[in-house]
Amino acid sequence: MAAGDRSKAGEVKAASRSQSEVNRRLKYISLAVLVVQNASLILSIRYVRTLPGDRFFSTSAVVMAEVLKVLTCLLIILLQKRLNVKQTLHFLLDAIVFQYKDTVKLAVPSLIYTLQNNLQYVAISNLPAATFQVTYQLKILTTALFSVMMLRKSLSRVQWVSLLLLFAGVAIVQVQQEGNKESSDGSNQNYMVGLVAVVISCLSSGFAGVYFEKILKGSSASVWVRNVQLGIFGTALGMLGLWWSDGAAIAERGFLFGYTDMVWCVIFNQAFGGLLVAVVVKYADNILKGFATSFSIIISTVMSIYLFAFRVDLLFTAGAGLVIGAVYMYSLPKASDGAASSSSSSSSSSSASSSLPSTDGGADMEAFLPKCSGKEKGS
Repeated sequence: MAAGDRSKAGEVKAASRSQSEVNRRLKYISLAVLVVQNASLILSIRYVRTLPGDRFFSTSAVVMAEVLKVLTCLLIILLQKRLNVKQTLHFLLDAIVFQYKDTVKLAVPSLIYTLQNNLQYVAISNLPAATFQVTYQLKILTTALFSVMMLRKSLSRVQWVSLLLLFAGVAIVQVQQEGNKESSDGSNQNYMVGLVAVVISCLSSGFAGVYFEKILKGSSASVWVRNVQLGIFGTALGMLGLWWSDGAAIAERGFLFGYTDMVWCVIFNQAFGGLLVAVVVKYADNILKGFATSFSIIISTVMSIYLFAFRVDLLFTAGAGLVIGAVYMYSLPKASDGAASSSSSSSSSSSASSSLPSTDGGADMEAFLPKCSGKEKGS
């Protein structure tokens, strides 16, 4: 009997070690996915927007990404309902139509995310990929400030210091770029337009992310239903923006004008990136997430040197280094001095996307929020 107990105990320990090993591997896979997704989206958008020849309409790309995101979420919900179409339709009808008040609340963040996704194309078309990647980390600052103002969250001393370092690092990079006119390596690029676009994008990302979190509190809807609701509004608002901005040109040339295999890769990355992050971040803690963001900045910079002849000097290195350090510092757990206040904080959902992206607002919804709880908003 004792031998049997020892055998069972050994099996339990072996299973525990095996599960621990699986979780450890998933963490590193999550890290790799986050790094590749963060860096590849910026670089690929920059690449397709600076190629010679006919350019695709960025407004149509935003709409197409929203459509693909909705279709993906609908497929996931259908799989969750074990391919029962009737049950899925009843579920969606109840969640989206009958509970219309809950759905309408998402019109505001959806409008902001649609604007943000279009602004990202404008920004990346006019800024070097590395400069955009560094400057776009200001979304952490705006998200934190909106969280303090709207959700009454508290920040640790380390987080406040990291935000100051973040702002200083971005400012140094902007000074460096202002004195380096080679950063605009095309006659049709306007650095100031790109800078304004990325700053507005950061402000909208911060506000929309916090507003979305506030809506999700007390809600039982799944992240996939929320993304369907966001995608419906995003598609409608994206079509309105498409008609307003490029309606005549698209009527003449077609919705898919200028689409190449690389453009489709960008759209798929933008559509699925935020959803993918929402799935994988549950295997990686916030420190790994901060490390992934920091490492993606390094990759974007290195690849920009080879792909776009981007010039890195001491000033840019110092600014980018401050931003990378600030992102990592902000993701660290709160010290014990913040333990007392953390007990009164509620769990929050984390969203990713925009993404660049989002998150979509997908990739954008993965911005770090002040960690009053251990959970994050999923995209």
